[in-house]
Amino acid sequence: MNLFNIIEEIENIDPEVYGKLSQRRDVIKNITSFGSKVAIAALPFAVGTMFKKAYAADSAAPSVVDVLNYALTLEYLESTFYNAGKAKGTALIPADAAAKYFNQVTTDENNHVTFLKGVITSLGGTPVSLPTIDLTGGNNKGNGPFADVLTNYGTFLAVAQVFEDTGVRAYKGQAGFLLKNQTVLTAALSIHAVEARHASAIRQLRGQTPWITSTAALGNDTGVAAVNGNYDGEQNVTQGGVDVTTLKSATASTTSVAVATAAFDEALSSAQVLALLQGTFLVH
Repeated sequence: MNLFNIIEEIENIDPEVYGKLSQRRDVIKNITSFGSKVAIAALPFAVGTMFKKAYAADSAAPSVVDVLNYALTLEYLESTFYNAGKAKGTALIPADAAAKYFNQVTTDENNHVTFLKGVITSLGGTPVSLPTIDLTGGNNKGNGPFADVLTNYGTFLAVAQVFEDTGVRAYKGQAGFLLKNQTVLTAALSIHAVEARHASAIRQLRGQTPWITSTAALGNDTGVAAVNGNYDGEQNVTQGGVDVTTLKSATASTTSVAVATAAFDEALSSAQVLALLQGTFLVH
């Protein structure tokens, strides 16, 4: 019984098989010693059990294409937003801010859409279509909490910050599902890093710190009450099982909650993000 030939044949059917087994690398590492631990007659059952567990654990996880289509939906939202702002010209965005920031950000988001659609197609998937988007957050009524988003530069900046902060956390929340495809993971992390740069730049334009500061009392540091949900979890001060507020800083015996939360970004799941955006900015 040539186990590696079997795995190779399965790979022809499912190219993601190695990713599904990667979390069981101890089994793979010791695969050549199966003979000394398991009777030859029982070997097919041992191997079958290994694959059964691999696929059972993976069945609940979204596929790579699912993750990319989720990312594409978010990029549709951002590109639509920035393109709409750019179309308003200096009536909305000051020329200096457009030249230094928003022209590049708009190009980035458009490129992200094009890139993700191309990758999804190359993987044999179908890119999701552009959803109906209401930039006011009014569920396609145009009268949401950000009704003046395309006429008031301050509102435009606030919404941009919310989109970028949420996008960064959304990408982080999906990274684990892309481990089975290192090429796609690397590309997604590259987009994640650029989204973080966008968020930092827009925060600077709003006179805020480049990082998210969130406490139970503060809620979020945007100053926009309508988006408190987008910052859920940022109040977390436990990292790797350690309460980081108990760590000493250079000037104090403990670290403040504000400093601790600014030092770590929390992930958002796709369910959390879609619950925040669907029925407001994303109508369907």
